[in-house]
Amino acid sequence: MKNKHYKKPVMYVVDLILLGLLIFLDQWFKQLAVTKLQGKEAYSLIEGALELDYLENRGSAFGMLQNQKVLILFVSVIFMAVILFMLIKLPDHNKFIPSHVFFSMIIAGGVGNMIDRIRFDYVIDYISFILIHYPIFNFADICVVLGVIGLVILFLFVYKEKDLEFLNFKHTKYREIDS
Repeated sequence: MKNKHYKKPVMYVVDLILLGLLIFLDQWFKQLAVTKLQGKEAYSLIEGALELDYLENRGSAFGMLQNQKVLILFVSVIFMAVILFMLIKLPDHNKFIPSHVFFSMIIAGGVGNMIDRIRFDYVIDYISFILIHYPIFNFADICVVLGVIGLVILFLFVYKEKDLEFLNFKHTKYREIDS
């Protein structure tokens, strides 16, 4: 059975299209939240469970690090650089196409929230699970969480150790090994 490969430049274009689409959707949903929810009562989608409620989050995940914009942006840039590095290092084998999608989702979510943080000094959140009193979140957060869950599943249950050798910085392929 022949291994199936894709061309990296084509996959990078697909990554960029997915990134653009997800960032656009995130910013569009946030604009809708501003125009339809800001200054108004929460809008119930599922009575007692799920509602749309405008919130300006000046912290990071779960409202931590309130008013630490520079620190949050710095950590975000470092984190996204690592994710981008891993995305670029992915082998050009079809089995890694889902990883491209999940890495792109994480980057898009991070960029979407960074745009808010740079433009407004806060992130616009609007989805609230009141049933479990979960912190209010947004579409970008959903992208990050689903991307991470997808990668965890792939890295734990789909990819074998040999598949992940591309992450190893110690390549012995072209070096002689002293015995």
